[in-house]
Order: sequence, then C-alpha cells, then structure tokens
Amino acid sequence: AAELIHGALREVIVGRPLELGARFSEMKVRLRNLGQVGLGAMALSAVDVALWDLHARLLGAPLYTVLGAARRRVPIYGSGGFTSYTLAELSEQLGGWARAGIPRVKMKVGRAPAEDPTRVRAARRAIGDDTELFVDGNGAYGRSQSLAMAARFAEERVVWFEEPVSSDDLSGLHAVRLRAPFGMEIAAGEYGWDAFYFRRMLEAGAVDVLQADATRSGGITGFLQAAAIADAYGVPLSAHCAPALHLHPCAAVLRFRHLEYFHDHARIEQLFFDGAPRPEGGELIPDEGRPGLGLELKRRDAERYRS
Repeated sequence: AAELIHGALREVIVGRPLELGARFSEMKVRLRNLGQVGLGAMALSAVDVALWDLHARLLGAPLYTVLGAARRRVPIYGSGGFTSYTLAELSEQLGGWARAGIPRVKMKVGRAPAEDPTRVRAARRAIGDDTELFVDGNGAYGRSQSLAMAARFAEERVVWFEEPVSSDDLSGLHAVRLRAPFGMEIAAGEYGWDAFYFRRMLEAGAVDVLQADATRSGGITGFLQAAAIADAYGVPLSAHCAPALHLHPCAAVLRFRHLEYFHDHARIEQLFFDGAPRPEGGELIPDEGRPGLGLELKRRDAERYRS
C-alpha cells in the first residue's frame, strides 16, 4: 500500500492536501485502472485518514469536533474470543472484559461447528447474565447451518450474529435475517470497499446493523458515506476494528451503535502510539487536549519492527 501511495497517489495530494473532497475524488480516478478495491481502496483509505488528521491538527481541534460531534463518549464491545483459544482462554478473555465494565463482548465461531455451542455456553458462564454476547461466523456457515446454529446460540441469549454466511451472499444474509430468532441481529459490511457496496447490502435487506471499516472503505470520507447510506435506510452503523482510528468518526455518526474494541488492534495501538484510547467502562472518550486523531507514533518503539 505504501508503494502504491508513493507511486500513484502522491502527486494528487502534494501541495494541496486540504481540499479533502477534491483529493478523494482525484485519488479514485487515479486508481481506476489500477483497481479501486482491495489494495487500492486501502491505500486511498490511509491517505484520506492522514489528510483528515492533518486538517484537524492545523485547526488545533480534535477530529470529531471538526467532523461535527454527535457524542462525547463512544460505546464499545470487547472483541476476540478466537477459535484457537481453549475454553479456559476464551472464558478468561471475555470474562475479563465483563469484569472491567465492558457490557458487550464478541467471540469467533465457525471453525469447528460441532464445538461452537459448547464454546458459546462457556462464554455465557464467564460473562454472566448482564453482559451481551455476540458471535462472529466470518462467513463460515451455510444458510441452513446458520439458522440451526442461530437457534442453538439463542439458548445462551446471543443477540448479534455477524456474517453467518459470506458477506458476498446478500440473498443468504437476507434469508438468515428473516428467520433468525427474535432479538438476534444480523450484521455484516466489514469488507465493504465503497459506497456502492453498502448500498447494495442495504437494498438487499441483508443486515440489521451495517458494519464499515475506515481502513478499507475510503478512510474517514468513505466511512461517513457509509454512515449516511445507513442513516437513509434507517439502519445503525457499527465500526469494525482499529479502535484508535475509528474513535473520532464514530463520535460524529448520528445513527451509531458501537465500536469494536478488537484485542489484537488495541494491543498494537498501545504499543506504537501515544494517545491510543483505553476503555473507561464500556466506552472510549476522545482526548480534548490532543488535536486530530490524538495519536503520536512512538518512533523509537516502532523502529525495531522496520523491515
């Protein structure tokens, strides 16, 4: 992505970085024949995030106030619960988040479907009755299998079923959503590259909650486009991973549900950045004293990982 930015996008922004809308559109055009999805979308996303951060820093203001603050505190959910974990590891991680005051947690399912009901029961025991439990299938199940698993998960009061089938199978998501147990929301969208992707997903009635990831969907600009489309359909938006990056745009989204406090990303953010937010109960709070995204690279700590 860095090579693509330097080779294809650098000329678009050098000398005139603050015309944010124009720069976004020009980067899209520059990528038309190189590929506007995949690596191209991630390169564009990185530049767009950097430009918004720069814009707010020059104004001396936190980015969420520049974007138009909708809230001061952003609700989160603890996310991890990998399928490689033992039951003890799963219980310790999810139970730890619940004890720390995070009122909702998510675990992975789908690698070994026969084991998933047992793993979900262990998770429920670890977090108690008052914490919401989410599961993420990462598209591992088929349609009928998804409905069967949803019924089993409902016994443990699972309220969120993410990507029960592939996010490319919009009719499948729609079918599962229509027949899922009452009170269980179907979510997807983390692999969306552009506004057209999100529109197609919502036109298909595929989800109860739309997900978007600013590192893939066009940075801050694309994330806010996804939020606007979701708002037009009356569907809430949830942010996928990268909590330090998403905190500020999430604080500016009107119809917002929550932000994924993803275990691996949160760990890396604390390692590499001063100013990376830490949960306060079940929320992240932007630092009013730090302009832009509020992050500063720990260059000395990061240098050891230079390849």
